[in-house]
Amino acid sequence: MTARAIATRDRWLEARLDLLAAEKDLTRRSDEVARLRQALPWVRVDKDYRFDTEAGSRTLKDLFDGRSQLLVYHFMFGPDYAAGCPACSMIADGFNGFAIHLAHHDVTLMAVSRAPLAKLVAYKRRMGWTFPWASSHGSDFNSDFAVGFSERQQRDEGIDYNYRHETPLRERGSGPVAPCAASCGTDPATFLRERPGMSAFALEAGVVYHTYSTYARGLDALWGAYQWLDRAPKGRNEQGIWWRRHDEYGHD
Repeated sequence: MTARAIATRDRWLEARLDLLAAEKDLTRRSDEVARLRQALPWVRVDKDYRFDTEAGSRTLKDLFDGRSQLLVYHFMFGPDYAAGCPACSMIADGFNGFAIHLAHHDVTLMAVSRAPLAKLVAYKRRMGWTFPWASSHGSDFNSDFAVGFSERQQRDEGIDYNYRHETPLRERGSGPVAPCAASCGTDPATFLRERPGMSAFALEAGVVYHTYSTYARGLDALWGAYQWLDRAPKGRNEQGIWWRRHDEYGHD
Protein backbone atom coordinates (compact mmCIF):
# COMPACT_ATOMS: atom_id res chain seq x y z
CA MET A 1 0.00 0.00 0.00
CA THR A 2 1.35 3.40 -0.99
CA ALA A 3 2.11 5.67 1.97
CA ARG A 4 -0.37 8.54 2.15
CA ALA A 5 -0.81 11.37 4.60
CA ILE A 6 -3.75 10.72 6.92
CA ALA A 7 -5.39 13.77 8.47
CA THR A 8 -8.43 15.01 10.33
CA ARG A 9 -11.34 16.43 8.38
CA ASP A 10 -10.30 19.97 9.42
CA ARG A 11 -6.74 19.43 8.18
CA TRP A 12 -8.08 17.94 4.95
CA LEU A 13 -10.31 21.01 4.44
CA GLU A 14 -7.36 23.33 4.97
CA ALA A 15 -5.32 21.48 2.35
CA ARG A 16 -8.34 21.31 0.03
CA LEU A 17 -8.79 25.09 0.15
CA ASP A 18 -5.12 25.54 -0.79
CA LEU A 19 -5.69 23.24 -3.75
CA LEU A 20 -8.89 25.09 -4.65
CA ALA A 21 -6.92 28.31 -5.05
CA ALA A 22 -4.56 26.53 -7.46
CA GLU A 23 -7.49 24.99 -9.37
CA LYS A 24 -9.19 28.38 -9.73
CA ASP A 25 -5.94 29.85 -11.03
CA LEU A 26 -5.68 27.03 -13.54
CA THR A 27 -9.29 27.64 -14.66
CA ARG A 28 -8.62 31.33 -15.21
CA ARG A 29 -5.44 30.51 -17.11
CA SER A 30 -7.34 27.97 -19.21
CA ASP A 31 -9.94 30.63 -20.06
CA GLU A 32 -7.14 32.97 -21.08
CA VAL A 33 -5.54 30.34 -23.31
CA ALA A 34 -8.94 29.64 -24.92
CA ARG A 35 -9.22 33.33 -25.79
CA LEU A 36 -5.74 33.27 -27.32
CA ARG A 37 -6.67 30.16 -29.28
CA GLN A 38 -9.78 31.84 -30.69
CA ALA A 39 -7.76 34.97 -31.54
CA LEU A 40 -5.44 33.08 -33.89
CA PRO A 41 -5.53 34.37 -37.48
CA TRP A 42 -7.41 32.28 -40.03
CA VAL A 43 -5.80 30.70 -43.09
CA ARG A 44 -7.87 30.31 -46.24
CA VAL A 45 -8.06 26.72 -47.53
CA ASP A 46 -8.10 26.73 -51.32
CA LYS A 47 -7.12 23.13 -52.05
CA ASP A 48 -9.98 20.93 -53.29
CA TYR A 49 -9.79 18.08 -50.77
CA ARG A 50 -12.07 15.13 -51.46
CA PHE A 51 -13.31 12.62 -48.89
CA ASP A 52 -15.18 9.33 -49.10
CA THR A 53 -18.09 9.21 -46.66
CA GLU A 54 -21.07 6.98 -46.09
CA ALA A 55 -23.10 9.65 -47.91
CA GLY A 56 -20.78 9.65 -50.93
CA SER A 57 -17.88 11.80 -52.09
CA ARG A 58 -17.64 15.11 -50.20
CA THR A 59 -15.50 18.23 -50.24
CA LEU A 60 -14.11 19.83 -47.08
CA LYS A 61 -16.90 22.40 -47.32
CA ASP A 62 -19.48 19.60 -47.49
CA LEU A 63 -18.17 18.13 -44.23
CA PHE A 64 -19.52 21.16 -42.35
CA ASP A 65 -22.98 19.67 -42.95
CA GLY A 66 -24.67 23.06 -43.09
CA ARG A 67 -22.89 24.49 -40.03
CA SER A 68 -20.27 27.22 -39.81
CA GLN A 69 -17.70 25.33 -37.72
CA LEU A 70 -16.00 21.97 -38.21
CA LEU A 71 -13.85 20.08 -35.72
CA VAL A 72 -11.85 17.21 -37.20
CA TYR A 73 -10.24 14.51 -35.09
CA HIS A 74 -7.28 13.08 -37.00
CA PHE A 75 -7.80 9.42 -36.08
CA MET A 76 -4.80 7.13 -36.54
CA PHE A 77 -6.08 4.52 -38.98
CA GLY A 78 -3.71 4.12 -41.90
CA PRO A 79 -4.38 2.30 -45.17
CA ASP A 80 -2.33 -0.68 -43.95
CA TYR A 81 -3.94 -0.90 -40.51
CA ALA A 82 -6.28 -3.77 -39.71
CA ALA A 83 -7.90 -1.79 -36.86
CA GLY A 84 -7.88 1.75 -35.51
CA CYS A 85 -5.32 2.97 -32.99
CA PRO A 86 -6.41 1.90 -29.48
CA ALA A 87 -5.53 5.29 -27.98
CA CYS A 88 -7.54 7.14 -30.63
CA SER A 89 -10.33 4.63 -30.04
CA MET A 90 -10.34 5.43 -26.32
CA ILE A 91 -10.63 9.14 -27.12
CA ALA A 92 -13.34 8.54 -29.73
CA ASP A 93 -15.46 6.53 -27.27
CA GLY A 94 -16.65 9.89 -25.95
CA PHE A 95 -17.65 11.37 -29.31
CA ASN A 96 -21.10 9.80 -29.56
CA GLY A 97 -22.30 11.48 -26.39
CA PHE A 98 -21.34 15.05 -27.13
CA ALA A 99 -21.40 15.23 -30.96
CA ILE A 100 -25.15 15.89 -30.88
CA HIS A 101 -24.67 18.75 -28.43
CA LEU A 102 -22.00 20.32 -30.65
CA ALA A 103 -24.26 19.90 -33.69
CA HIS A 104 -26.93 21.97 -31.95
CA HIS A 105 -24.35 24.65 -31.25
CA ASP A 106 -23.34 25.18 -34.91
CA VAL A 107 -20.36 22.79 -34.72
CA THR A 108 -19.89 19.57 -36.70
CA LEU A 109 -17.56 16.98 -35.18
CA MET A 110 -16.12 14.21 -37.28
CA ALA A 111 -13.14 11.90 -37.55
CA VAL A 112 -10.92 11.69 -40.62
CA SER A 113 -8.45 8.88 -41.41
CA ARG A 114 -6.41 7.69 -44.38
CA ALA A 115 -7.78 4.15 -44.36
CA PRO A 116 -10.31 3.31 -47.09
CA LEU A 117 -13.92 3.95 -46.15
CA ALA A 118 -14.85 0.25 -46.00
CA LYS A 119 -12.33 -0.29 -43.18
CA LEU A 120 -13.61 2.72 -41.28
CA VAL A 121 -17.24 1.66 -41.59
CA ALA A 122 -16.49 -1.88 -40.42
CA TYR A 123 -14.49 -0.64 -37.43
CA LYS A 124 -17.12 1.96 -36.58
CA ARG A 125 -19.74 -0.79 -36.54
CA ARG A 126 -17.53 -2.95 -34.31
CA MET A 127 -17.07 -0.07 -31.82
CA GLY A 128 -20.76 0.89 -31.86
CA TRP A 129 -20.03 4.48 -32.89
CA THR A 130 -22.43 6.78 -34.74
CA PHE A 131 -20.37 9.96 -35.24
CA PRO A 132 -19.42 10.75 -38.87
CA TRP A 133 -16.08 9.43 -40.12
CA ALA A 134 -14.57 10.32 -43.49
CA SER A 135 -11.77 8.68 -45.44
CA SER A 136 -9.08 10.99 -46.82
CA HIS A 137 -7.57 8.08 -48.75
CA GLY A 138 -5.79 9.34 -51.86
CA SER A 139 -5.84 13.01 -50.85
CA ASP A 140 -3.22 15.35 -49.38
CA PHE A 141 -5.36 16.24 -46.37
CA ASN A 142 -3.46 14.24 -43.73
CA SER A 143 -0.10 15.28 -45.13
CA ASP A 144 -1.03 18.95 -45.31
CA PHE A 145 -2.23 18.95 -41.72
CA ALA A 146 0.85 17.11 -40.46
CA VAL A 147 -0.74 13.82 -39.39
CA GLY A 148 0.17 11.53 -42.30
CA PHE A 149 3.62 10.81 -43.70
CA SER A 150 5.25 8.73 -46.41
CA GLU A 151 7.77 5.98 -45.83
CA ARG A 152 10.38 8.07 -47.65
CA GLN A 153 9.79 11.06 -45.37
CA GLN A 154 9.96 8.87 -42.30
CA ARG A 155 13.10 7.02 -43.42
CA ASP A 156 15.14 9.70 -45.24
CA GLU A 157 13.98 13.20 -44.38
CA GLY A 158 12.37 13.04 -40.98
CA ILE A 159 8.92 14.47 -40.35
CA ASP A 160 7.45 17.68 -39.00
CA TYR A 161 4.92 16.82 -36.31
CA ASN A 162 3.60 18.81 -33.36
CA TYR A 163 5.40 21.95 -34.57
CA ARG A 164 8.85 20.37 -34.38
CA HIS A 165 11.09 18.30 -36.62
CA GLU A 166 11.67 14.63 -35.91
CA THR A 167 14.84 13.08 -37.32
CA PRO A 168 14.55 10.07 -39.66
CA LEU A 169 13.36 6.92 -37.97
CA ARG A 170 16.30 4.56 -37.65
CA GLU A 171 15.15 2.26 -34.87
CA ARG A 172 12.86 -0.50 -36.16
CA GLY A 173 12.80 -2.53 -32.95
CA SER A 174 9.97 -3.02 -30.50
CA GLY A 175 9.84 -0.15 -28.01
CA PRO A 176 6.73 1.16 -26.27
CA VAL A 177 4.85 1.65 -29.55
CA ALA A 178 5.08 -2.03 -30.47
CA PRO A 179 1.95 -3.22 -28.57
CA CYS A 180 -0.22 -0.54 -30.19
CA ALA A 181 1.23 -1.28 -33.62
CA ALA A 182 0.66 -5.02 -33.18
CA SER A 183 -2.94 -4.43 -32.09
CA CYS A 184 -3.47 -2.58 -35.37
CA GLY A 185 -1.95 -5.43 -37.36
CA THR A 186 1.14 -3.52 -38.40
CA ASP A 187 4.75 -2.82 -37.45
CA PRO A 188 5.91 0.23 -35.43
CA ALA A 189 7.29 2.14 -38.43
CA THR A 190 4.08 1.77 -40.43
CA PHE A 191 2.03 2.60 -37.34
CA LEU A 192 4.00 5.82 -36.79
CA ARG A 193 3.37 7.09 -40.31
CA GLU A 194 0.01 8.15 -38.89
CA ARG A 195 -0.18 10.63 -36.00
CA PRO A 196 -3.07 11.90 -33.86
CA GLY A 197 -4.33 15.46 -33.83
CA MET A 198 -7.35 17.70 -34.18
CA SER A 199 -8.00 20.62 -36.48
CA ALA A 200 -10.65 23.34 -36.48
CA PHE A 201 -12.15 25.00 -39.53
CA ALA A 202 -14.57 27.85 -40.14
CA LEU A 203 -16.91 28.43 -43.08
CA GLU A 204 -17.66 32.06 -43.80
CA ALA A 205 -19.20 33.54 -46.97
CA GLY A 206 -18.61 30.24 -48.76
CA VAL A 207 -14.89 30.15 -47.94
CA VAL A 208 -13.25 27.53 -45.70
CA TYR A 209 -10.58 28.66 -43.25
CA HIS A 210 -8.19 26.66 -41.07
CA THR A 211 -8.22 28.17 -37.58
CA TYR A 212 -6.40 25.79 -35.23
CA SER A 213 -4.60 22.45 -34.93
CA THR A 214 -3.13 20.59 -31.96
CA TYR A 215 -1.27 17.32 -31.59
CA ALA A 216 0.24 14.85 -29.11
CA ARG A 217 -0.21 16.07 -25.50
CA GLY A 218 -2.33 18.90 -26.86
CA LEU A 219 -5.07 16.27 -27.14
CA ASP A 220 -5.03 15.48 -23.41
CA ALA A 221 -8.01 17.71 -22.71
CA LEU A 222 -10.04 15.78 -25.31
CA TRP A 223 -9.17 12.42 -23.74
CA GLY A 224 -12.11 12.20 -21.36
CA ALA A 225 -10.88 9.20 -19.35
CA TYR A 226 -7.72 11.07 -18.34
CA GLN A 227 -9.74 13.98 -17.00
CA TRP A 228 -11.39 11.51 -14.62
CA LEU A 229 -8.11 9.77 -13.76
CA ASP A 230 -6.53 13.10 -12.86
CA ARG A 231 -9.17 13.36 -10.14
CA ALA A 232 -8.88 9.76 -8.92
CA PRO A 233 -6.91 9.04 -5.70
CA LYS A 234 -3.98 7.47 -7.55
CA GLY A 235 -4.08 9.75 -10.59
CA ARG A 236 -2.99 8.32 -13.91
CA ASN A 237 -0.95 5.63 -12.16
CA GLU A 238 0.53 4.47 -15.45
CA GLN A 239 3.23 1.96 -16.19
CA GLY A 240 3.42 1.76 -19.95
CA ILE A 241 0.46 1.39 -22.28
CA TRP A 242 -2.42 0.01 -20.25
CA TRP A 243 -5.54 0.84 -22.26
CA ARG A 244 -7.40 -1.39 -24.71
CA ARG A 245 -10.26 -1.00 -27.12
CA HIS A 246 -13.44 -1.13 -25.08
CA ASP A 247 -14.35 -4.59 -26.40
CA GLU A 248 -10.94 -6.08 -25.55
CA TYR A 249 -10.75 -5.76 -21.79
CA GLY A 250 -10.63 -9.11 -20.05
CA HIS A 251 -9.23 -10.85 -23.09
CA ASP A 252 -5.53 -10.73 -22.11
